[in-house]
Amino acid sequence: MLLKTFRWAFVVTALGLAAGVLYDGWTALGIVAILSVLEISLSFDNAVINAGILKKMNAFWQKIFLTVGIVIAVFGMRLVFPVVIVAISARLSPWNAVHLALTDKDRYQELVTDAHPSIAAFGGMFLMMIFLDFVFEDREIKWLGWLERPLAKLGSVDMLSVCIALIVLLISATTFGAHAHQHGGTHADKAETVLLAGIAGLITYMVVGGLSGFFEQRLEDEEEREHEAEEAARRAGRRGSPVELAGKAAFFMFLYLEVLDASFSFDGVIGAFAITNDIVLMALGLGIGAMYVRSLTVYLVRQGTLDDYVYLEHGAHYAIGALSLILLVTIQYQINEIITGLVGVVLIGASFWSSVRRNRALRTAS
Repeated sequence: MLLKTFRWAFVVTALGLAAGVLYDGWTALGIVAILSVLEISLSFDNAVINAGILKKMNAFWQKIFLTVGIVIAVFGMRLVFPVVIVAISARLSPWNAVHLALTDKDRYQELVTDAHPSIAAFGGMFLMMIFLDFVFEDREIKWLGWLERPLAKLGSVDMLSVCIALIVLLISATTFGAHAHQHGGTHADKAETVLLAGIAGLITYMVVGGLSGFFEQRLEDEEEREHEAEEAARRAGRRGSPVELAGKAAFFMFLYLEVLDASFSFDGVIGAFAITNDIVLMALGLGIGAMYVRSLTVYLVRQGTLDDYVYLEHGAHYAIGALSLILLVTIQYQINEIITGLVGVVLIGASFWSSVRRNRALRTAS
């Protein structure tokens, strides 16, 4: 079962690592591997959420999500989106950005370095909002209770996460942004660039969250109508209309899943810029990771083991929070790529081990 579910992920891994070695030697293989682990660790909660929703859908819509959906996820968000970020930041057409990355890596590296403060500010704010909204929510299951209990109480204050994110952005713009290395321009220009990019990241998060909430509400409305139609059809002794409504509900569920997947993709794509500026290595690493996330979603649905390791979602969000701070710091200071990549792995590993210990304690108590 395990090998059958993950066979395509294994194939893509072998091809992706081989392509990395051919592209830029053994160092590239290490970067691709770290990016793959980063994408998997950051997207584990995505797989859990997707699986929880996917199991409610019929076989047809499950197949649509796992075929059409994976094309959108891998080629749209993990491959095209990094190119778009670079193209916008460096004021290039997407084709020129790709061409430059493949033919003149030194010039491309220079352009990305110049654009890095805005990329880091945008990504840092987006990731920080994901982390803050998670830790300020009161959850039944808490991993680090001594920290999460007081944060959950603070979360009752409206818009607290937005206020904190804006304060962090202002500090970053007036300290890191004022001294960020760019060709030309004044300190005020650089601080303004960081501030505008950070606000854009904040707005993007709020738009994506709003769309997710919109589709979730539409889904709930459709499910309620479907239930009412089923009751009416049962009383009238006929069938038919519930099928059409079920189709609408499944369609909105599919749209909701795509918006969710896109929002979770941002953290992996943006986080990848903290590890490498090479879009080829980025595409290989994130593509491999996305395939494992897809396979993990299928596995969780088929095995029905979504609640076995309850702290993994916490570990993933703490990794997101750490990455957001790292990105903001890299506006001025360089941080080793290995350290950046391993932060997420360590946090995910710790949350997994805590989950295993919790399960053992529960079995012993019973």
